[in-house]
Amino acid sequence: MKLAQVIQSYVALKQAMGSRFHSEAVILKAFSRAVGDLAIAEVTAEHVAAYLAGHGPITRFWHHKRSVLQGLSRFAIGRGSGIGLPLPATTPKLQVVFTPYIYSPEELQRLLKAAEACEHPRSTLSAATVRTLLLLLYGAALRISEALTLTLADVDGAASVLTIRTSKFYKTRWVPIGPRLNATLGAYAQQRPHDPRLQTPEAPFLLTRTGEPVTRQQAERVFRRTCAHAAVCRNDGTRYQPRLHDLRHTWAVHRLVAWYQEGADVQRLLPHLATYLGHVHIAATQCYLTMTPALLHAASLRFAQYAQPENHHG
Repeated sequence: MKLAQVIQSYVALKQAMGSRFHSEAVILKAFSRAVGDLAIAEVTAEHVAAYLAGHGPITRFWHHKRSVLQGLSRFAIGRGSGIGLPLPATTPKLQVVFTPYIYSPEELQRLLKAAEACEHPRSTLSAATVRTLLLLLYGAALRISEALTLTLADVDGAASVLTIRTSKFYKTRWVPIGPRLNATLGAYAQQRPHDPRLQTPEAPFLLTRTGEPVTRQQAERVFRRTCAHAAVCRNDGTRYQPRLHDLRHTWAVHRLVAWYQEGADVQRLLPHLATYLGHVHIAATQCYLTMTPALLHAASLRFAQYAQPENHHG
């Protein structure tokens, strides 16, 4: 059987079982294009290795691609053909440790100002849309996909709550928001086109100038221009430049710094942080707790209060 046919059957089965399987389908289709019009029995170890290697240094995506191909291989064998994919027996060590970029408060202000300065009639997204998206990602710690799939019904200004439906872990959650972000979202809602088709509860909240849903590619492209205008960049030799998703990391770190500065019981509050971020397990929150100088300083000051209690007899 042709590789493309096996992939089509596998994706259809996974999605019929209730899995979104979107990113996995993209990986499998890219693998099929890279290999060509071959039967699955004709796929060699060299084909697999070349696709997994890709271009540039090895990242976590190598492991993700291998996991997806392993699932396809098991599916093919399970169909009775007895033929799977010649996957590599060993996995390479990661050459790059990904570190999210934590924006300073000053950089966040520059990004918001740059969004206004980048306003142009020919731009796909208006300055108001870009600014609202940035504030949603930081002010509500949303994932990009969650922000872009918000509908009018999901933004409850009266209750100051966002409804995040079928998020990364297939669960719906409610995200309370502060008065300033709530006011920003209310103002944006008033600026949206008044076309009746865009005023239904299921209509996308964030729109392009032409009234279409904002895509991730459009958002990423505009963000790159915004970063350039705001002079926000990474100069530590790390492969990845600041990303939209790093606004979510930044919110988590800033929240921790604030708790330390307030003298709060951070360990007790970590489960609340995980719940707000939409994590099923608290361990998933650990990747957001990047040690920045501000966080280290706040934590060390808090530790000093315990380790060196003030001497009241001096």
